[in-house]
Amino acid sequence: MPDLQIRRHTIIAWLEDKPSVLNRVTGLFSRRNFNIESLNVGHTETPGISRMTFVARGTERDLQQITTQLDKLINVVHIEDVTNEPAVVREMAFVKVRTTSQTRGEVMQLVEIYRASIVDVDLTSVIIQIVAPEDRVNSMIGLLENFGIEEMVRTGQVAMVRGSSSHGHSHNAGVWTTTPSAAAPVIVERNGHRN
Repeated sequence: MPDLQIRRHTIIAWLEDKPSVLNRVTGLFSRRNFNIESLNVGHTETPGISRMTFVARGTERDLQQITTQLDKLINVVHIEDVTNEPAVVREMAFVKVRTTSQTRGEVMQLVEIYRASIVDVDLTSVIIQIVAPEDRVNSMIGLLENFGIEEMVRTGQVAMVRGSSSHGHSHNAGVWTTTPSAAAPVIVERNGHRN
């Protein structure tokens, strides 16, 4: 019986880097009323393949429906739920904080404690960059609110499974997108299944 408890899921999808693919994937979520909390898309080690990491809330049943529908999209090369995998998960944030000559030292101490960095300084503000797990980013932002946050942007989470996969397959996009050679037959793995 599927778990009906609503919880956060971290999903990675490898997509062909073509126009409107991202729109089709996110449209699938909205049609299913599955809210995306964060979404990050970028290039992979394989030309023509993008990696999308998204965090969404839902039940196991919701997740199963979404992955089944994603699996049907022709431009989706592979999907993996890394929620329960040992993974490195990070988020980046830029935070512009108001400072004065009296508060700048305190802000700099927080930056050092959180292993963040100051990437821009002005007479009345500093821009801080932090790359860390989400809870650490939230903690630092909570403390910086005491000084006055003027502006903030967050990337959303990116994730990468540690070491070898417990499922016995590679996380390298090249495995699923083998290019044909003159002598070898084409073996393309799509969504975990060889064609």
